[in-house]
Amino acid sequence: MPPQLMTLTIEVWRQSGPDSAGAFETHTVTDVAPQLSLLELLDRLNADLVDKGVEPLAFDHDCREGICGSCGVMVDGVAHGPRMNTPTCQQHLRQFSNGDHLRLEPMRASGFGVVRDLVIDRSSLDSIISAGGHIGTAIGSAPEANTIPIGKSVAEEAMDHAACIGCGACVAACPNASAHLFVGAKVSQLALLPQGQPEREERVVRMISSADETFGACSDVGACRDVCPALVPLDAIARLNHERLRALLRRR
Repeated sequence: MPPQLMTLTIEVWRQSGPDSAGAFETHTVTDVAPQLSLLELLDRLNADLVDKGVEPLAFDHDCREGICGSCGVMVDGVAHGPRMNTPTCQQHLRQFSNGDHLRLEPMRASGFGVVRDLVIDRSSLDSIISAGGHIGTAIGSAPEANTIPIGKSVAEEAMDHAACIGCGACVAACPNASAHLFVGAKVSQLALLPQGQPEREERVVRMISSADETFGACSDVGACRDVCPALVPLDAIARLNHERLRALLRRR
């Protein structure tokens, strides 16, 4: 028996530009299948708007496979949506009931300006990476993969932190709009690997300094972990604090 089609009411944020005043608009989308994702619901909404001669809704998306991190929105006040640790593109309508009312808006944080509608400016996260989320290395052909042995447990822990996709949900979920989970993941990834050792102290100081220019301090609430699609552990924040203290002591 085919699944019952749904009718959903969507209250969505519309804003024509960064300097424009925004407001919520309410639309009803009928005959949507429960297996559709939230992004596919927005596709349906845009099709209806175009048919009515209305400017379609702007929202970010790319891979739609939960990998790229570009699709995040706030759904009923929760970053990405009601299903924990799941990106917006993998949130499906079967989580809702026929006749439900959904409130969609861009991720709200001091470091994320609204570009248009649901599209936000995440360049502040890019600035943190530019400040130190990389290594310096001699150019040339890539070294043989087994040149530097790395223990399995260390490699797995580094990969747990490298899984961060930079979606910004941790920032939007934090009461202080902190980026500590993001910064901690990027710092921890390199701090655990031999390739990250030469610039270890400089890296953490530069990245935290860049984050402090835009984002707040860690609130110790842990809401960031609840929404992180990559399941980055809270240990990343603890390691970030350890790395910062280590760098400050070594500079004395």
